[in-house]
Amino acid sequence: MEIGEVKAIIEGLLFASGDEGINIKQISKIIEIQESTAIHIIEELKYDYEHSNRGMMIMQSHDIFHLTTKPEHSNYFKKLLDIPKQTRMSQAALETLAIIAYRQPITKTEMEEIRGVNSDRAVQTLLARSLIEELGRKDAVGKPILFGTSKDFLTYFGLTSLEELPALPDTANTEEMTQEADLFFERFGDEFELSGNQEVE
Repeated sequence: MEIGEVKAIIEGLLFASGDEGINIKQISKIIEIQESTAIHIIEELKYDYEHSNRGMMIMQSHDIFHLTTKPEHSNYFKKLLDIPKQTRMSQAALETLAIIAYRQPITKTEMEEIRGVNSDRAVQTLLARSLIEELGRKDAVGKPILFGTSKDFLTYFGLTSLEELPALPDTANTEEMTQEADLFFERFGDEFELSGNQEVE
């Protein structure tokens, strides 16, 4: 495998790992390269981001690497979040919200294991709408972020506590999300019929 391709794969892994990030050992194992090579390429990527007019940067926290936006652009991101939403949430976002509501606290990786697909955009949408929030970090490799529903979630759906969520059947399979999603949509689906026809994740 050429070094350029390895570099591109590592950049993709940094993006795909989202808020949880990724460490050198994980990169080395996934791509099957030496850890020293992974470190060298990470340093090259950091240099590329720091010395080019790009909106992203690589941040290191202990042994975990994250691909994140530059802090000097934060005002623009705040403006983006302040733009009124004229769309309704996608099926992916609704499914993710149902999983979080019933399985919290839960990491993004655990959501993806249940859904079988990447949940980055869905989680970002729910965070932007203040329906979920970070609850801390799980005591596991990489210290992944734990997510749960917010007070705004309860207010939005007219709930006083999570105990008022529709009860799951006794036969609910903990490895599947279809039952909680169906129950959630049946009870609250109309709440998401916001103005506009376009769906967003």
